[in-house]
Amino acid sequence: MTGPVRAEDAFDVGAVTAWLGLSGTPEVTQFSGGASNLTYLLRYPGRELILRRPPAGRKAATAHDMSREYRIQSALAPVFPYVPGMVALCEDTSVIGSPFYVMERVHGRIPRKELGVDLPPGEVRRLCTGVIDLLIDLHGIDPAAAGLSDLGKGTGYVARQVAGWSERYRAARTRNVGSFARVIAWLEANQPAEQRICLIHNDFRFDNVVFDPDDPARPVALLDWEMATLGDPLMDLGSALAYWVQADDGWLFRSFRRQPTHTPGMLTRREVIEHYHARTGLRLTAFHEVFGLFRLAGIVQQIYYRYHHRQTRNPAFRHFWIASLMLERRCLRIIARED
Repeated sequence: MTGPVRAEDAFDVGAVTAWLGLSGTPEVTQFSGGASNLTYLLRYPGRELILRRPPAGRKAATAHDMSREYRIQSALAPVFPYVPGMVALCEDTSVIGSPFYVMERVHGRIPRKELGVDLPPGEVRRLCTGVIDLLIDLHGIDPAAAGLSDLGKGTGYVARQVAGWSERYRAARTRNVGSFARVIAWLEANQPAEQRICLIHNDFRFDNVVFDPDDPARPVALLDWEMATLGDPLMDLGSALAYWVQADDGWLFRSFRRQPTHTPGMLTRREVIEHYHARTGLRLTAFHEVFGLFRLAGIVQQIYYRYHHRQTRNPAFRHFWIASLMLERRCLRIIARED
């Protein structure tokens, strides 16, 4: 869904048009669904483009790398036909004040909090398994064949993630949220052996998937490659399941639902784990589940930190601190079940 560009996120449209070598003044709207990089729709006569750029305010040192995101999608195009066509990368911050890249718009439907289309439960199930299969297919790509073998550090990914997200959470902690100390200590003490190293998306959610306008249960594109890297596939699955709110979850968890995983016909988290296991032979553990929730808390808290310190006034972020508290309690419940 797009709407007017927020005042704090405005940029020099004329400068972008000139840099692209295009003519005319496009109609510019802003996508409202994301909470990280800023995404805009530029409607030129006969052509629609998407522009991505970083947000203002405090950011993790390695986050919001436009050139990296652009490179990943360019490299994946020959081996993974679910990335948008790349148009141009601008690393010259004098154009609009930050790096940005432009890509072709992929037409289709992107589910947000609700599915957005009426489908019987059987078709919803086909849609859901298609989404999980998209993740499985990505995990099956040979990074070397895609020219992405240098994308991440590879071996040691699990330990680096636990240490890295612990540091990020502590840096972004505000006085109204918990410390996650018990969760961090448990993650440090219970790290499993890595299954294998593969290409992972690291931000796999329904609102990053585009569906065919003529077949609303068929995915045609996967967006937002900002955090893609080389890592353990079960860490990717665990991170994806952190967003997976079911119809039978508690009211507080359901109040933060941001994707339509409650819709009749959707797989439950347990069914997702079984489907992934049936196709790959890999089974998610409590560690991966807890890590996914902790990582989501880190993401939520980094966003809330910007709101708390008035680096953004986006009202969508006002209550993210409550989500941090809820995620900590959920982690502790899983840990108690395991101990």
